[in-house]
Amino acid sequence: MGENKLIKAYDDLMGHLYEALDDTLHSVADALEIAKEKTSALGGHTQEEINKIADYVMRDVEHIATASSQQDENNSLSEWLKFDIDLIENFALDAFMDIADKTKVKLAALEMEAKLYHPYKSGEVAGPGTFVCDACGKQIAFKSTSVIPACPECKGDSFSRV
Repeated sequence: MGENKLIKAYDDLMGHLYEALDDTLHSVADALEIAKEKTSALGGHTQEEINKIADYVMRDVEHIATASSQQDENNSLSEWLKFDIDLIENFALDAFMDIADKTKVKLAALEMEAKLYHPYKSGEVAGPGTFVCDACGKQIAFKSTSVIPACPECKGDSFSRV
């Protein structure tokens, strides 16, 4: 799957998840399944690819949901992304924040698990933000949904979101 195809699949799945969560009758798990089905119906992706992208989306949603509950609401997204919100391009920010907000309540029971280290690997798709190489400490930042590259400094492949 090409990088642009991965990025489009991430954004499509995020949009479908937003729509599914807009109906409060769905749990996050049910909404994710609906989003995966709608993304699959668009064609061009294997079920394995859609499951991988769904994992990336939920990793990012869980991270922002737990991070923003621990910070001042006005600054939480800027802090999580580590750069001004105004710099974000081509990203459904409203949808992302709405999903994260709805997910906060539903993830309360899983908060301890969500706080565990969730490594980001090169080749994976992630929403906008700043990442630090686990090997050398080099920071890389994305203004939009992107495929994580190998570290430009040491070619490391494991990152943490800062």
